[in-house]
Amino acid sequence: MRGERLEKALIEHCAPTLAGIKSAGLFSYFHTDETRAREELREVNATLNERGVYVEALVWREASVLIYAYRQSHLEKELRQNGVSELLEPYGYEDVSVDGCLNHLKERVAHNSCFPHEIGAFLGYPLEDVKGFIEHGGRDCKSCGLWKVYCDTAYAQRLFDKMSKCSRVYRQVFLQGRSLAQLTVCA
Repeated sequence: MRGERLEKALIEHCAPTLAGIKSAGLFSYFHTDETRAREELREVNATLNERGVYVEALVWREASVLIYAYRQSHLEKELRQNGVSELLEPYGYEDVSVDGCLNHLKERVAHNSCFPHEIGAFLGYPLEDVKGFIEHGGRDCKSCGLWKVYCDTAYAQRLFDKMSKCSRVYRQVFLQGRSLAQLTVCA
């Protein structure tokens, strides 16, 4: 199968998103042929879109692409949460629809030397932790796991444990032959 390498990367980095317990995941996907990598993205989307999961390239580099995999329904809810538009506004997000925000995020990733810290709002991180990261410049967190925690450490640890277990199980059953489609919970 042509897209098997990308499928394996999605399982490795985005299992909680595929399982429906996290809105999105982000990872660098290394390639030697951009045309082939673009075809892999099309193939994966043909499988996952009907299940409510979308896989997009945020930015293409010479030998890699930054992949963002997300559940549109989850991302819509998170972007409508109290405080999210206020967080994003200073960074130039005017259209707070999923498409509008993703288009602006792509621009920010491609044209800024510093990685946009508001990306935590697109990855399902608790809003207070995203704000804390921005306010503290990534320093002075209470704990660190899948993200830096500035507020409710007990809640974050429960999420870290749940997502870690999900990733272990997904890797195991994928290696045993389950397909990406079989492992992706329908929205």
